[in-house]
Amino acid sequence: MTAKLKVSGLQKSFGTNYALQGVDLQVDDGKILTLIGPSGSGKSLLLKCVLGLVTPDSGSVLVDGEEVVKFQGNARDEFLKNFGILFQRSGLFDGLPVWENIGFRLLQEPGATRESVRDQAVLKLKAVGLSADVVDLYPSELSGGMQKRVGIARALAGEPSILFLDEPTAGLDPIMSNVINQLILKNVRELGSTAIVITSNLATAAQISDEIAMLHEGRCVWSGAANTVQGCDNPYVNQFWNKRKDGPIQMPVASLSI
Repeated sequence: MTAKLKVSGLQKSFGTNYALQGVDLQVDDGKILTLIGPSGSGKSLLLKCVLGLVTPDSGSVLVDGEEVVKFQGNARDEFLKNFGILFQRSGLFDGLPVWENIGFRLLQEPGATRESVRDQAVLKLKAVGLSADVVDLYPSELSGGMQKRVGIARALAGEPSILFLDEPTAGLDPIMSNVINQLILKNVRELGSTAIVITSNLATAAQISDEIAMLHEGRCVWSGAANTVQGCDNPYVNQFWNKRKDGPIQMPVASLSI
């Protein structure tokens, strides 16, 4: 299997805060890799470094075997066309209707017309289980679950080869979370895309992943097939997956007074 994305020795610090400390991981073409780990472990920062939104201090990021860390200007713009991104809080533009949110990037393409982009937005809405009459609504008129679906539709617009999905089920009830999980699986498989998903929802991680990697304090402490995580003897994974208070992951506990 060919690695679609390979990260080696990625490091990033902010003053004395060593946020990424030599992260190594890879995701193969057409697979879904899910990143888990405590808050502040470096998951979102890792994706920002891959995208070039944050410049790493050192390390390598290979996409289809090509080093991308040093991309600038037009090369960076062309590189970013490979990606579709779902932001943690959907990141929809409040002042734009649904179809313009979905087609925001497509409208920037040479020769694109508003009519053709709107038609493509309708198709992407259908792909995430929403009807065409949603296309002219504004984000404020949508439920949280509908906003997530529109965010996924925007990520799918342009049929990117790589999807980054940051907390796709955050804030959703268990039923809607399951709907979103099924949509992710269906659309990733149909597109043949490679996906990296960040989630704190372990049910989501178990349901959609081919591979799972765990980050802790800026390091990748474990990675492996999703079907091996449940019985994993790695102490970090064991504690996190089973939601245990005691273990190598030490969480700050605030003192309470009444």
